[in-house]
Amino acid sequence: MEHFIVSARKYRPTQFKDVVGQQSITNTLQNAIENNHLAQALLFTGPRGVGKTTCARILAKKINQDGTQKEDEDFAFNIFELDAASNNSVDDIRNLIDQVRIPPQVGTYKVYIIDEVHMLSSAAFNAFLKTLEEPPKHAIFILATTEKHKIIPTILSRCQIFDFKRITVTDIKGHLAEVAISEGIEAEDDALHVIAQKADGALRDALSIFDRVVSFSGKTLTREAVTENLNVLDYTYYFEVTDLLLQNDIPKVLVAFNTILAKGFDAHHFVMGIASHFRDLLVCKNQETIALLEVGEQIKTMYFEQSQKTSHAFLIEAIGLANECDLKYKSSRNQRLLVELCLLQLASLTVKIEKKSLVGS
Repeated sequence: MEHFIVSARKYRPTQFKDVVGQQSITNTLQNAIENNHLAQALLFTGPRGVGKTTCARILAKKINQDGTQKEDEDFAFNIFELDAASNNSVDDIRNLIDQVRIPPQVGTYKVYIIDEVHMLSSAAFNAFLKTLEEPPKHAIFILATTEKHKIIPTILSRCQIFDFKRITVTDIKGHLAEVAISEGIEAEDDALHVIAQKADGALRDALSIFDRVVSFSGKTLTREAVTENLNVLDYTYYFEVTDLLLQNDIPKVLVAFNTILAKGFDAHHFVMGIASHFRDLLVCKNQETIALLEVGEQIKTMYFEQSQKTSHAFLIEAIGLANECDLKYKSSRNQRLLVELCLLQLASLTVKIEKKSLVGS
């Protein structure tokens, strides 16, 4: 059996130009290296899976290259990675400081990547301060964290801070499409879109989900297979329920909701989903806000068609009702009844709006 390498490792970028969704940071780091303007203490902060450690490794490799090495030289002897989650004591930092004094045997710089740096104890932070402020010429520190607010201000003031952002659904989807082509997998645009949305801005999560779905459905990825495997409520349910609400068909709406629950979906998840669906229909109604519609190309047509059947008044009131139900859900003692009541109100909205307009006229 051939050894399997997960996509997050197999497709980990080795150059700044390959890093997805962090162009401003990679350009800044590239220019700093080229102009010999790189700080000796850097702090990479941002959500998980967005490229902090990857950029740190690429940076460590770049600053040691002088053009005489092989292209695949990784300078492993010059890069020291410390996980502060499990090495957070004063002794661990003192051992690190002792190592820092020794110049590199190969290359120009020794690079110390300290991951989850916010996990260091107060005493460890204080022991680290002097070295961070005045490191030897051959040492570069790269601190990475998901929780910048937990780092003491005296450490922050000694670092050049780079804020990594969540990666957009479009960027993740584009990268997944490239991976799919490399792996010889046929993937529907909407299938990749569902994975990108589920990843919530983290490319590593997206690649992990991609691997899982490929294991489930083989060389062809469809939207149906992805939603089934990830237990995501398919868009089609929201379109169907909205059509029934517009027809004021209360019995069928309640039956549709029961079908969704019978398939194992959470009622709270459904409420949040229908609120987002109404929001997406609303942004479809104006040319200026269409850019805010983050859905696959195949689904866009369905949104445009259904948005033509709905009025602004209906959508605004519907969003308000669904949001109110969402807020009350956790504190409710009869959660199913709460959602059903919300659906009854939604199914009566068009009648209510018509009555208001008649009274107004």
